[in-house]
Amino acid sequence: MTTPHTRERLTRIPTRSVALVTVLGASMLALAACTPGASTAEEPDSQYGFPIVEQKADAPITVWVDASRQPAADAFKAAYPEIPITVETYDGGADGSGSFQTKVQAFNQAGSGWPDVVFSTQNNDAAWASQGDEPFAAPLNKGYFEQSFLDGFTEGALTPLTVDGTVYGLRNDLAPTVTWYDQSLMDEFGYTVPTTWEEYQELGEKVAAEHPGYIIGGVGDAFAEEIYFWGAKAPVNTVVDANTLSSDTSDPYAQDMAAIIDDLLDAGVLAQENVFSPEFVQKYTGKVLMLPGPVWYSGALFSNPDSLNAKPGTIAAGLPLAWEGEDAVAGNVGGGTWFISQHSANLDSAKKFLEFVTSDERYQVDLASGLPAYEAAADKWLAKQAEAGFFAGDFAENVSTASTQVWDGWGYPRFSQEAVWAKTVTPKLAAGESLVDLLSEWEAAIENEAQVNGYTIQ
Repeated sequence: MTTPHTRERLTRIPTRSVALVTVLGASMLALAACTPGASTAEEPDSQYGFPIVEQKADAPITVWVDASRQPAADAFKAAYPEIPITVETYDGGADGSGSFQTKVQAFNQAGSGWPDVVFSTQNNDAAWASQGDEPFAAPLNKGYFEQSFLDGFTEGALTPLTVDGTVYGLRNDLAPTVTWYDQSLMDEFGYTVPTTWEEYQELGEKVAAEHPGYIIGGVGDAFAEEIYFWGAKAPVNTVVDANTLSSDTSDPYAQDMAAIIDDLLDAGVLAQENVFSPEFVQKYTGKVLMLPGPVWYSGALFSNPDSLNAKPGTIAAGLPLAWEGEDAVAGNVGGGTWFISQHSANLDSAKKFLEFVTSDERYQVDLASGLPAYEAAADKWLAKQAEAGFFAGDFAENVSTASTQVWDGWGYPRFSQEAVWAKTVTPKLAAGESLVDLLSEWEAAIENEAQVNGYTIQ
């Protein structure tokens, strides 16, 4: 069970002294991995721990990817032209759309049509894909994949996909939040990069007064809460055990972060546009002083010619921000997941595909835009970034450190926090409402969604 951290409450401006009165129980990682729903049935009598359909060695595999993972499928085709593969694109479940689950439910009713491999942007899909009378996701550590291969993933990378000791998916990349900033603008304006949330707020107020039009962050995305509230240790999404969830927006961490966001929105230094929108690119290219966000902003935004297209040597990834007097923690935004279907008629090809897209240098080092979850590939990817010299500062060291700092008090339930935030909070922030005033409404929406998904609320 998780006991949330507490700190001295603020009204609008966070205090400078905090006291950590409790710490997370050592069992939190295990609890975060325990997902709600009925327990799986007794392990089937098969070599891989699940019923295997009739296998056909030459059967083509159908792979679902989002647009960003199309290069992974293309790289696999080039590496293994002898393996027949059909690639279909879909939204990847982005922003908690639920499309993956909806499609699988339709196939379950029809009794056919399941893809062999699916990429999802939602790590919490393992919570439902592993459950039910006809679960979709195949267990991967019951003899299907060699343990030596699974051990190659960065420590903790497979935790969100592990249910009662069984691994149901493989992470594509890690997505800890870091503190992105423009070193050239910091130097030009004479600013020091903040290391605490309190300093971050102070800098935002100074930027608003001295350099209006520049931003130090953004809240226009469905994953904004995973950047700010997860990174603030706010116990808004705590999986207590397999059937219990806790959400406490009255906690001082949540109150203080909401107050900071309100203050910076009032100051005009937080973007409210989606970072992938043409409006964001048009409005803020060259004006992003800071942008807390996931590691994959590296390729998706900063070095992307179709996005912010920053000049080499200007953008740096700083460590996650901390509350004054406390240790820093990172949030996490995605770091998508590959699943293999229990219905696949060509498990050998599906396995080869997952091994390639998660660990092979020809994709994960040469083409991937984010930090690979597979440790050996991650080391080479970081070395490649350092060698290229695109990012300023200690990019490799800071990204590597952040990947070990993801706070384990934010769980992986069977529903999407992103969808709840996008529906409940985003439009009202855009309309000018106070986030502090919206916290209780957000909590109620979380609890309602949790109860719909079979949770008891603590």
